[in-house]
Amino acid sequence: MEVPNYGKVDFKAVLFDLNGTLGERGRINEEVKHLLERLADKYTVVVLSADTFGTLEEELKGLPVRVERVSNGVEKAEIAKGYAPYAALGNGNNDVAMLEGAELAFCVIGPEGATVDALLASDIVVKDVRDAIAMLLDERKLIATLRG
Repeated sequence: MEVPNYGKVDFKAVLFDLNGTLGERGRINEEVKHLLERLADKYTVVVLSADTFGTLEEELKGLPVRVERVSNGVEKAEIAKGYAPYAALGNGNNDVAMLEGAELAFCVIGPEGATVDALLASDIVVKDVRDAIAMLLDERKLIATLRG
């Protein structure tokens, strides 16, 4: 996608953090799950998580997404490189390196908040993951936000 006065944005995968980004306390609401299914028609969708609440596989069972269990932010960033070029969505310190390596990075400031470093590593800031997914599903929304 070409964004006026911004440049070309190109990615084939969308990488999500689970806790605080995709869901709250390890749970993903049904509307978000439906949006992930739609997004998977367009991109490879990957969830990278340390699985703090122990819900990773249960919450994503049956969805057309890849699951990558990680132990820290360094490991998350290394796995993310294998999906390049990618868009990334995160909110915490362990997401910063993944966000920095992304073609397009979103910081989600949801109910669990976000760290300053995650915010500074992002191109776009949203208050809800649904807003970010809506932008990924409709490139015109991305263009409207990113254009210079």
